[in-house]
Amino acid sequence: MALSFAVDLEKVSRAANISIPIVTGLSFLAGNYLTFYLHFVTVPLIMLTGLNLYYLHGQRSHALLANYGILAQMRYLFESLGPEFRQYLFMSDTEERPFNRVERAEVYRKAKGIDSASAFGSQLQFGGADFKLLHSMYPVPKEELEPYRLTIGEERELDQAYTLDKPLMISAMSYGSLGSHAVRALARGAKKAGIPMNTGEGGYPKYHLMEGCDLIFQMGTAKFGVRHEDGTLDDERLAKLAAEDAVKVIEIKLSQGAKPGKGGLLPKEKITQEIAELRGVPLGKDVVSPPFHAECRDAASTVAFIRRVQEVSGLPVGIKLCLGRDTELVALLRAMKEQDVFPDYLSIDGAEGGTGAAPKAFMDDFGVPLLEALPVVDARLKDEEIRHKMKLFAAGKLISPGKQLIALSLGADAVYSARGFMLALGCIQALQCNANTCPVGITTHRPELQRGLDIEGKAQRVANYVHALEHDWEEALSALGKRSLRELSPENVLMPGRLQGDTILTREDEQQNLINLRRVSRRP
Repeated sequence: MALSFAVDLEKVSRAANISIPIVTGLSFLAGNYLTFYLHFVTVPLIMLTGLNLYYLHGQRSHALLANYGILAQMRYLFESLGPEFRQYLFMSDTEERPFNRVERAEVYRKAKGIDSASAFGSQLQFGGADFKLLHSMYPVPKEELEPYRLTIGEERELDQAYTLDKPLMISAMSYGSLGSHAVRALARGAKKAGIPMNTGEGGYPKYHLMEGCDLIFQMGTAKFGVRHEDGTLDDERLAKLAAEDAVKVIEIKLSQGAKPGKGGLLPKEKITQEIAELRGVPLGKDVVSPPFHAECRDAASTVAFIRRVQEVSGLPVGIKLCLGRDTELVALLRAMKEQDVFPDYLSIDGAEGGTGAAPKAFMDDFGVPLLEALPVVDARLKDEEIRHKMKLFAAGKLISPGKQLIALSLGADAVYSARGFMLALGCIQALQCNANTCPVGITTHRPELQRGLDIEGKAQRVANYVHALEHDWEEALSALGKRSLRELSPENVLMPGRLQGDTILTREDEQQNLINLRRVSRRP
């Protein structure tokens, strides 16, 4: 016979609300007549009774507390502990988001200089819904692999063109979104690893400059650090900043993957006096950047603005955007052709990207995912016959060598990563980046939390992560039958939907399928 048992929480809470003052009274009497030491129990019971009465009759913000009293507080307690319980006790190694435990563990091991090999097969699903790399039957000996080299600005024959010797850069994370210790650790690690670091749109890059790494200065829509009071570009400030030895490239951010169509957001909880001064913003208010540059109202004015930044800075200048409407991208590319002005690179930020704060609707429902966007942008550049005019960068959850190589195969010349480097610093994915309460001291400005982040130790972890990725790129490139990263192409990638019935799609069919996923019907 089956047994059933149900708890009537309403009766339990009613009994508790009656019992608490009764027990308190009995404890008080016992302390008076039996032994004084029982008052050590009476005092906390009196406090508990007072708190329960406040919940039941004083506060009006929470209906649960007003109806059930202190027992309802357990609901809020369990709710607050829920993420930790799920993360460490209940979720499997492949369930968490945005990065599961398997993905995070690989970065941790690389950052610590530990072999990241695993055993007994992959824990990931193989159902045809993921992009996979296609190996060659005839691997290339590793001694025949060619070193990577990519020069930003060579198309314009710039005297200050900048050369990458690794296909990886630290993506945009500002001082503000990150604390000073994290910024310095990343910058020091970037110098050790020989890669550049994007400053993010945080104003004058004080802590980035302290460690001597090569910098890509990002100019967001608010133009912190190079702006007039009305938010327009201050040419003098830009020229002065571009003259810094460490600043090698200027990046104009038009939009970002986490919140395309909306400006950057820095919650007021994270704004210190120093950050307010560096950005030129008030204390005590959220800092919300405009959704667009004041100078950029259409394709023609956007291209004119790119030219202006190129002329003022004298440096390589790229643009960053999250792909939205296909027709607008084409219009922008055609405006570049008409004005004969081209950015030195175009960085595509996938909708799955983003380390900073963003409205939930924008984070979940806006923008094109990276691996769908890349083939579209690459194809549009080729359609307009300007692919040779600029480099193509990619960003969006590219923390593993496999995903990075897939992006390079689908059209990217180099890749950005932000969260990969946060994990290398020791990020535990607590999802508190916007609250100034990061438990490992990365995305907080509280001194007591930053204290645990040792700059030199974490910088070495950043360098270890890059060196481990280099090793894996070489191993993978050999397996793919390629001698250099520049030889990678879509033929190296098994794309979702490639196998349709008994038909194997051609490379052209695969690319066209991806383009059709996001194509918007053009109107006359």
